[in-house]
Amino acid sequence: MSRLARCLPLLLIACLIGCDSPTTTEDGPEPQVPPGTLAFDADNGGLVLPDGFRAVVVAEELGRGRHLTVRDNGDIYLALSRPNDDGHGIVALRDTTGDGRADVIASFGSMTGTGIEVHGDHLYFAPDTAVGRYPMPTGNELVPAGAWELIAGGLPDQRSHAAKPFTFDGDGHLYVTVGGPSNACQEEQRTPGSPGLDPCPQLERQGGIWRYEASRPGQQQQVEGARYATGIRHAVAMTWNPMVGSLYVVQHGRDQLDQLWPDLYTAQQNAELPSEEFMQVSEGDDFGWPYCYNDHVQGQKVLAPEYGGDGDEVGRCANAKTPIMAFPGHYAPNDLLFYEARQFPARYQEGAFIAFHGSWNRAPEEQEGYNVVFVPFEGGQPSGDWEVFADNFAGRASIASPRDAEHRPTGLAVGPDGSLYVSDSREGTIWRIVYTGA
Repeated sequence: MSRLARCLPLLLIACLIGCDSPTTTEDGPEPQVPPGTLAFDADNGGLVLPDGFRAVVVAEELGRGRHLTVRDNGDIYLALSRPNDDGHGIVALRDTTGDGRADVIASFGSMTGTGIEVHGDHLYFAPDTAVGRYPMPTGNELVPAGAWELIAGGLPDQRSHAAKPFTFDGDGHLYVTVGGPSNACQEEQRTPGSPGLDPCPQLERQGGIWRYEASRPGQQQQVEGARYATGIRHAVAMTWNPMVGSLYVVQHGRDQLDQLWPDLYTAQQNAELPSEEFMQVSEGDDFGWPYCYNDHVQGQKVLAPEYGGDGDEVGRCANAKTPIMAFPGHYAPNDLLFYEARQFPARYQEGAFIAFHGSWNRAPEEQEGYNVVFVPFEGGQPSGDWEVFADNFAGRASIASPRDAEHRPTGLAVGPDGSLYVSDSREGTIWRIVYTGA
């Protein structure tokens, strides 16, 4: 029996919205949730949350979820990495009763992918080689009636790091991740001792961020696409921060330092290195991949062994832009958002939430990640250390393999009331996290 079915008999916890202007306290606004009652799970859907936060499972068993987005009316759209049983790549959900659980669920679209976002009057969606959009449903409809329209096409068709997340700025631009299709641009991919190609030809069309016009149909990467930044292996977690007018990403770092270069690195070093890098990205930036990686233990970027590095040498990496924060290796950051709402206490407002999908390559150490973390921000920069915000997605304390994890957080979105939504790539669960103060 699913958790959703088990929890239906639970008593509802009512949290009624106040007047038009929320009451404030020294710590920020009083807890606010939509009208009606939210059927919080007794165990918060299995999650471990900070004091004062509760969670309700919106839906589960939706398919292999990726990113998600929430419309102004509360409708949810979830991208899938594989077709569901109906052969569709997007799931649409609606809660008509106010209990927080989706009671209307539909799916549509023949393509699968990762990036999805409501922008203006359209639902933008990215399969692995393009970004396009559907017209938003009209009236009381949940599923778009119109066809998907190509916006940015001609993107490389690649097996590794194929996902195409995207985001928008406030000036009509669309930013698209094009991941590097390799670990470190070796002559022979993932082969011990194989040197790196220099210069790396993948950087011509991959390993960076490309910018387009957000509403112009039919653009092609090699014609209208402009390379905005380079040296980024794969930024699945990417968003525009409108509060400071800048692009931010969290990069998936490289793998297999000890397997490919056993004379230079131990398995324990590989478990921690390289950092997952939190980057502020400006036009023209170069973050150094594949020539460099970030070592958070040393607090600097160093030369990759494929390009003559020994774990300490900096070399050309002195010119690579450094991250604003570094996380332990292989956590797999898969989504990023800045919290602009006021439903959460003041300390969370304007800070960043990051969904870590969880590692696969820290053996013989235990796998780590599998959580959502919070980073406080001020003036566009971190103002304190990162902390785990939502944990126990994996459902167990010890994880030897990703297959051991019950859930893996992948997408983040904020609802119109300020609730935080989290999606899962294993079973297709969506959680809604709310601050209740109790």
